[in-house]
Amino acid sequence: MVVFNSELHVLTFVFCLLEFGMCFYQLIYWLSHPKDKRRLWYLILLLLLLNYNITGGLFPDPQFKLSIQVQNIIAYGSGFLMASYFPFYFYKAFNLETIRFHAFYGVLLFLLIPYIIYFVIIYPLKGNLAYATSYGLIVPALYSIVVVYDLLRAIRIKIKKRKSSPYPYKWLEMFWVYAAVSPWVFMSAFAYFNITQWIEVLVTNLGFVIITLLFIAKSIKDSRMEDAKKLAMENEKAELFEHYCEDFNLSKREREIALLLCKGLTYREIADTLFISESTVNNHVQHIFFKTEVNRKMELQQKLGFIYVVNTYGK
Repeated sequence: MVVFNSELHVLTFVFCLLEFGMCFYQLIYWLSHPKDKRRLWYLILLLLLLNYNITGGLFPDPQFKLSIQVQNIIAYGSGFLMASYFPFYFYKAFNLETIRFHAFYGVLLFLLIPYIIYFVIIYPLKGNLAYATSYGLIVPALYSIVVVYDLLRAIRIKIKKRKSSPYPYKWLEMFWVYAAVSPWVFMSAFAYFNITQWIEVLVTNLGFVIITLLFIAKSIKDSRMEDAKKLAMENEKAELFEHYCEDFNLSKREREIALLLCKGLTYREIADTLFISESTVNNHVQHIFFKTEVNRKMELQQKLGFIYVVNTYGK
């Protein structure tokens, strides 16, 4: 079953919609957490996957103005580009140093160069796609097996060192990404035997949907932990504040004003909040400063425990 009177299978279309939403979510998350480089590398991975599904699903189609040869070159190129990014993604996202060669040199020698030779050069000259797939996929097929094996070995090494590693990775996350990438070792076979589009798409996409769901679950968990951390900080801040106010023998009104002052409110804002005059606020502040033996708001925050709590949790 196809959609829009094209070659795009309905299952491919569904995955494209899901991946578009996943890309949008990852983009929003990364923009709000720009230091999370791993999320950026995964966003690029999803964009390449989306491009692969669209071009691989739509091309070749005689309805397009592009020639069938150009469409095939683009479709196969998106698959080669996607496969070429996997080692780089693992290398950057999980700091797998043992696959550095694959990330920077291996994919160039054994994936991109064969693609250029057989699909970009020989295929247009001969006009024979079967010839290009028969010979152009031999080296990439063998190389993909090597890459998958080396990735598994690198992950095992990393898991053994996870306790001493300074990098904030999770072995379960690596396992699922590996599980999603592994089926791509069969891409050459899919292309050679002309496997049905829906089977190819299901095998190569399902894992990435699972990974994104894990990312979302992790984001929710992190958000809840951050809220709990803030609540704990506020509770400890309040306890310290009350403790130090008692030590400095501040009255109830002085405590109210000291609290608002430590939160950064101006005299005018404190007066409006407590429905008193600004001069009254000023008098209370002078008494507070006298009792706590400070001359500035920053010193008052230190004396009453505000800066201590922030610094403690900031570490």
